[in-house]
Amino acid sequence: MRVVIQRVSRASVSIDKKIKSSIQHGLVILLGIESTDGEADIDWLTGKIVRLRVFDDETGVMNKCVSEIAGDLIVVSQFTLHASTKKGNRPSYIRAAAPEFAKKLYGDFLNSLELKHGKPIKSGEFGAMMELELVNSGPVTIIIDSKNKE
Repeated sequence: MRVVIQRVSRASVSIDKKIKSSIQHGLVILLGIESTDGEADIDWLTGKIVRLRVFDDETGVMNKCVSEIAGDLIVVSQFTLHASTKKGNRPSYIRAAAPEFAKKLYGDFLNSLELKHGKPIKSGEFGAMMELELVNSGPVTIIIDSKNKE
């Protein structure tokens, strides 16, 4: 499971030019699910996300997590995070999970994140063509992969 996390001052997800979800101060999480992912990946990754200290404390140091600032979370599924560009110029998505499997894990991820964060999680729509608008604050962008725990 791989995520790209961006600290934002605001963000929204639109489908067919209609806003489906929007947040203010918080995190945008782009989520890629691999065919080898499971509940252990979800548990580890959602815990890491809610404890990630990327928000400023009173002295201007990134020392607070999203829960401490009562921030919002918005999650968007993105199978292209598992693109392989090793051969040629057309990305291969062979590592990305099949849609049926990925959709279940996406739902499980949202539920786990909501339980750990303690407030509702906003999301895109699995499998839909979406437009994501955001204002990256900082900019702060973090990539985390449950298969490469750095």
